[in-house]
Amino acid sequence: MIRTIARCLALCLALAALPAEAQRAKDAFGAVRAGSQQPAEPFGSYSRGCAAGLVPLPETGPSWQAMRLSRNRNWGHPELVDVVEKVARHMDRIGWSGIYVGDMSQPRGGPMTSGHASHQIGLDADIWLYPAKDMTLSQRARENLSAISMRRSNGAYTNANWTRGQHELVKRAAQDPRTARIFIFPGAKVRMCADETGDRAWLRKVRPYWGHHYHMHVRISCPKGAGGCENQAPPPPGDGCAEAQQWVNDILNPPPPDPNAPPSAPRRDLEVADLPAQCSSVLSSR
Repeated sequence: MIRTIARCLALCLALAALPAEAQRAKDAFGAVRAGSQQPAEPFGSYSRGCAAGLVPLPETGPSWQAMRLSRNRNWGHPELVDVVEKVARHMDRIGWSGIYVGDMSQPRGGPMTSGHASHQIGLDADIWLYPAKDMTLSQRARENLSAISMRRSNGAYTNANWTRGQHELVKRAAQDPRTARIFIFPGAKVRMCADETGDRAWLRKVRPYWGHHYHMHVRISCPKGAGGCENQAPPPPGDGCAEAQQWVNDILNPPPPDPNAPPSAPRRDLEVADLPAQCSSVLSSR
């Protein structure tokens, strides 16, 4: 504990010596422990922004548990918190005890010190695919409990851990009109495409993406009236099942590398000045 306090003090002193706009954004936002006392509003895009007035998902609810509490990433726009809680109550009603919730956002959003390029404006949440069984986990258990993978063959297929429960979890989150996208591994999308026998409109929001076999990533749209928030372009028309199948085909039979593909540009750390102008006031606000 003493070492942790000392590190925090050293970081704060180092940040104070820099002009606010020249600070590494992940250091500046990662050092803040509470949301700003401002109206809730996201600024910028999911991968380059911040958020005022975020609220914490309560660490423990009747049908959810916030995990990895030491990260202090259980913050979100009130609309996101409401989406998560509604999904949790639904899963409790249909046979799970509820859900375990991973990273949402930092108290004022912004780039994170590790782990995510997005989750910056309080509109993203990771929900574990592991069925929640214990709604009374200790803080230590929330740090140490491991999620369980749902994939096999590098994500081309689901494994034996996947059940109708995971299908219903994804479906309920996707059916919320506020949800813009759900990211999950390709084999899960293909499995849900094959298994769904009712209204398939929700499948359009479910998009295959690398990783995401321990959790699904729920992303909601910019709330009404949030003029400084940038929505991601909507998914293409249709249920997206053919595209997901192509992902699976490419996993099983990888296409040859493109010899003319340019090398990936190195990614530099964002500074506060790279974010929307409102983010400086979000940082300095009480």
